[in-house]
Amino acid sequence: MSLDPVVPLEDVGVRVPLWVSTFLLPLALEYLDGRAWRLLAGFDYECVVLERVIVIPSGFLTDFASMPRALWPLLPPTGRYGKAAVVHDFLYRTAGQATRLEADQVLVEAMTALAVGRLTRWTIYAGVRVGGRASYHGGLVR
Repeated sequence: MSLDPVVPLEDVGVRVPLWVSTFLLPLALEYLDGRAWRLLAGFDYECVVLERVIVIPSGFLTDFASMPRALWPLLPPTGRYGKAAVVHDFLYRTAGQATRLEADQVLVEAMTALAVGRLTRWTIYAGVRVGGRASYHGGLVR
C-alpha cells in the first residue's frame, strides 16, 4: 500500500450544486498544546469550489493556519480565518478529498465567506502555494 495514494475523482463523492459557500456549524474545540487543537464535534462546510458539503469529523486535529511563529503578531494561527484553516487542514491531510490546488482555492473561498480582508486572503493563499507542497497528503490527482 502506497503512503501517497492516488484516488480517482469519481471516488470522492457526489457533487451537488451549491451557490453560496457557508459554514453550517460552529467549531467546538479542545486545546491540546502550544499548537494543536482537536475538534470535539463534527464540522461542516458547504463548498462551492468542490460543489459538495465537506464534513470534518469529530476528533480531527488541526493547527489552524500553519504560520511561522515570527509572523504570528501579523497573522496569528487562529485569526478570523480560523474556520477556513481547519477546512484547509482537513483537505490537505485527508486522502481523496481535493487536489492541492482545489484545497488552496477552497481556503480562499472559505476566507471570503468569513469576510477576511483581500490582502490577508492573498497573503495566506500565496503562503500556502509557495510553502504548502510538503504538507499536502491528499493524494488526489487529475
